Order: sequence, then structure tokens, then C-alpha cells
Amino acid sequence: MVPTEIRSPPSTQWCRSNWQVSCYSPAQIRTAYNLDGLAAAGIKGRGQTIVIVDSFGSPTLAADLARFDRAFGLPDPPSIRVIQPAGPVPAFDPNDSEMAGWASETTLDVQWAHAIAPRASIVVAVTPTSEIEGTTGFPDMITAENYVIDHGLGNVISQSFGATEATFPDSASVLALRSAFKSARNHGVTVLAATGDSGATDVGLDTSTYYTHPVVNWPASDPLVTAVGGTHLELTTTGTRTAPDVAWNDSVYANLVGSSSFPIATGGGLSAFFDRPSYQDLESATTGGARGIPDVSMNGACSSMVVVYQGYSSAYSRPGWYEVCGTSVSTPLFAGIVALADQVAGHGLGLINDALYSLARQTGTGVKDVTEGNNSVPIPNLGGGQTIVDGFTALSGYDLVSGIGTINAKKFVPALAHWTP
Repeated sequence: MVPTEIRSPPSTQWCRSNWQVSCYSPAQIRTAYNLDGLAAAGIKGRGQTIVIVDSFGSPTLAADLARFDRAFGLPDPPSIRVIQPAGPVPAFDPNDSEMAGWASETTLDVQWAHAIAPRASIVVAVTPTSEIEGTTGFPDMITAENYVIDHGLGNVISQSFGATEATFPDSASVLALRSAFKSARNHGVTVLAATGDSGATDVGLDTSTYYTHPVVNWPASDPLVTAVGGTHLELTTTGTRTAPDVAWNDSVYANLVGSSSFPIATGGGLSAFFDRPSYQDLESATTGGARGIPDVSMNGACSSMVVVYQGYSSAYSRPGWYEVCGTSVSTPLFAGIVALADQVAGHGLGLINDALYSLARQTGTGVKDVTEGNNSVPIPNLGGGQTIVDGFTALSGYDLVSGIGTINAKKFVPALAHWTP
């Protein structure tokens, strides 16, 4: 998250001039994904509810969304509710780095899911413990999600978090945490998760050192979850693409990581815990016998950021406009897309992964293949130098960097809504 001007949202030109990266508004992103035609037809998420799950939440969430909406000419959502189904959440401590981090995450999730589906209601389920690595924080998150599903509070759940599979004690500890995803499948609720922002690797239990071999995150790796990866967009000031989407990898982008390279790229790879699900059987040449992620990708690059407003003060930031990035952007963007498809269908679509892979093999369905980029990343060594973690390369068809690719919403939303096995 990069601080910028305080009084007004930064323009693309401002970001390029001052930070040598692009940043985009809701109008630009909506144009890029061809949402305007859907909006003209009244497809804006009306009658749907998007559920955002985060630790702690933000102390200024509703006011910040209202400020975001005024700045970009968006309508307020029909309702925004914050619930605490896993127990009372402690008061916001501006000196607590974890609380400050989750506040910015919650802000991002809400504002950008809303930007895609502005007539959908929003429920924010916050938990009293921080999700870090391993099982830490997950029991409360699963409790919150089970509550949401049991009470029919929404048809799509967005999870912009995850823990490296290798930080869990064993596969049994993950299997014990899947109850909400099983319930979601049975109740027609779509569950999404971010694939992570460290490319083919990710952090260990200490949250500072990286694995030197490919790893993936759970819950993105769960076969009952739709895993959302990140791409890079090159857009004009009106949102028109000037180049094809590529898999996000900013690891050697000096304007972002400095003179020494750093792992900052879309997560993707093969699960160590889950076998290949049936919907990936035709991708067995790529996945072998394992679950592969991502399933689909949306903008998430730190070289093509999006803008948010946060109104709280902390030891780590002050009120103002910020540029943000990561698969934490990609996931709420796609949550908004699912809410639009739910509106068209007239009901929750549930687990959509069968549909995604089927639509990717058809023409005219709005699935856009991403064929450039990779998620190989460098890891700085403590004694100097770096280790390269060889990841995966975007290819024609399904790959372990972009999944089936990205979407043209005007075609994809109705195709997903009307898909039948």
C-alpha cells in the first residue's frame, strides 16, 4: 500500500509520474472488464449480497465506502452490515500492526467488490483473531462462514487471505477446517480465495522467510473453493486496454522492489494436500494428480494498482487515498462478477469450478486466455544474493499462473449464470 494525495484520489497520470506505476479507478476497471453494457441492462448485483470475511475489520468502514462512492460517482450499496459471529472483536488499536493491516484489507475488499456490483448489499463478517500462518485464526473464520451460510446471509463469500499449506501441521489439520466449504457447496454459496502474492513460493511459520521450492496457499488450494490469481493490466485513462493481460509478476520491477529483487507475483502451483478434482481432469497434463491453482485471474499487479480510501489513523498510515494491489484485489473483483451472475441466474450459483472449466473450452463465453507471464520469483538470502524459485509459465489454455485466464464480463456473466452441466 503506497500513500498518495490526501484530498482527492490519484489519477493514472499522477501515479505514473510520481510512482512510475499505474493506478486505476472503478470506471477504468469496469471498462476494462466490459461491465458497462451489463450495467445499462440493469445488471449491477441488485438483490444479491456479497460476504467479506476478515479479521478485526475497519473502524471507519461505512464512512470510507461513502467517501469512495462520492469520489467515483457510485451509488451507496442497499446496505452494509458488520457482524461478529465468531465472538466480540476487540476495539481497534492504532498501534497494533495486525489490526492496521486488516483494516486496510477490509477497506480494499469492501470498496472493490462494491465497485463491480454496486447494487449488491454487503455483509462483513469480522473475527476476533488474526489469521497468520498455519491454523492460526482459521477456526474463527470457519465459524463465521458457517454462520453466514446457515443464516442465508449471502451467495458469494470473498476470502482475501490464506496460509501456506506447508505451515499446517499436516493435511488432517486442513481437512478439519473445511466444514464451511462443504456447507457452501450444499447451500448454493460460491466461495472464493486469493492465491497469494509471493509467486510460486510463500512464507513459512515465521512469516518472514520463504520456502525455496514451489508451494501454494489454502484455502485457495481447496477443491471446494474458486482460487483467484492476479494479472497485470495496461489501460488508457478511459480503461481501454493497450496490451493483452499478462500474469502478474513484479519481482524484478525496480520501481516497486528497489535495487534487489523480491518475491511479489501471483500465487499459483500444485497442492500438496488435495488430489486433482474432476473439473480439472482435462488439465491433467498440467496438474498431474494434484489440485492446481488458480482457477481464474483478475487484475492484481502492483504495477497496475487500484485506488481506495481509508479514513482511520494508525501508527502506520493516516487518512487518505491509497494505491493497493495483490490477489487481495483480484478476489473481491471476481466476487462482484459472481454477484452479477447470481442476479442474472436468480439464485446462488454455488461451486462454479465445473462451469469455469467448461466455459473455457467453449467460444463466445467471455473467457479470455492469458498466455504471457510467469510466477518464478527470487528470494533474498540472509547472507546476500538470492535464490530463484522456479514457478510456472502462462500458456495457451489452462496454466498454473493464470488458471483458465481472465474474463470479458459482458459475455461471461450471462454464460456463467445460464451454464448447465
